[in-house]
Order: sequence, then structure tokens, then C-alpha cells
Amino acid sequence: MTGQKIGYARVSSESQNLDRQLEAFEGLRLHKVFTDKASGASTDRSGLRDCLDYVREGDVLHVPSIDRLARSLSDLERIVKEIAAKGAEVRFLKEGLAFGRKDDPCAILLFQVLGAIGQFERSLIRERQAQGISAAKKAGKSFGRPKAMTDAQVARAIELIGQGRDKKNVAEELGVSRSTLYRALGANNEAAR
Repeated sequence: MTGQKIGYARVSSESQNLDRQLEAFEGLRLHKVFTDKASGASTDRSGLRDCLDYVREGDVLHVPSIDRLARSLSDLERIVKEIAAKGAEVRFLKEGLAFGRKDDPCAILLFQVLGAIGQFERSLIRERQAQGISAAKKAGKSFGRPKAMTDAQVARAIELIGQGRDKKNVAEELGVSRSTLYRALGANNEAAR
């Protein structure tokens, strides 16, 4: 029984583009392609769920690389075993590996080593990211959106409103929107009313 050729591609966020991964499928003549724009840290992804539900005996699932299917070794093994249990096969294009119907012990070992390295790499990235954020905070760097109004502008707004000026006019004079003024005044409860 010959099955279908299926593809699965994933990027980590909505702002990222799937094009590069989809190019890896060129020439394969896939019957269906499933995609996700979600973190690989979770296996609760709609595209992956639909893909796993769709795969049947004799099918071959093509994935651009191992890290696109899962980020942890345990998730990776579980997904590959689920596909193999259906009588299907998974092929990782970048690594040139295939798993499923006829598993080779050497290929399984390589698969586990590559999956463990990917998981280790992700842990190192998170650790370095946390260290960088901590160092930046200690150096006085701020994160997030900058304040729309400086402390001096807020003080001036409070002064003008205290003199009986209309908040709409105060906002125009300071060059901010009324909603920005109201938010800044809300943080300084005395002038919010």
C-alpha cells in the first residue's frame, strides 16, 4: 500500500515567515501540508494535531528539520512513535534521517543524540537570555514601551489642571492624546479627577 506524502512546517511566532521551510518541500509533490506559527515548546499546536490525525498507514511525513517538530527529546520521541505506530514514516529533510516503518538502531541513536543536542541548545539559549536581561537591568536599562509622557510633562499637566485648565487643552499643549494624559494622571491619583 502506498500512502500520501505530507509536509509539516513550523515557525515560532506569527511575525515569522514559513516560506524558507516551505521551499524545502519543493519537488516532493506533497499531497497536503500542515503548518503552525507557534512555539515548539508545546506540542499543543493545531497544525500538528491536525497532521497527526491525518497521517495514515503508508504515509510519509516530511519535516524540514528535527527542531521544527518538537523542542524536547521526550516530545520528539512521542510524536515519532505515534506516527510509526500508524505504519507511517517521518523524514527530516535537513538531517537526512527517516524513522518509522523500518527503524535502524543506528538511525534511532543518531535521532536521540540530535534531539538531545537540540534540547540542550535551547536550554543554553534561555540561560544566556536570562543572564543578558539580568545584566541589562542591573545596568539600569529599562524594558518595554517607553513612557509617553515624561515626569516633567506630568507635573506640568497637574499644575495646569490645578489652575482650572481643561484637560483637552492641556493634552493639546503637551502634544499628547487625551487618553495618554488620562493614563498618566491615573498613575498620579491626585490629578486624575
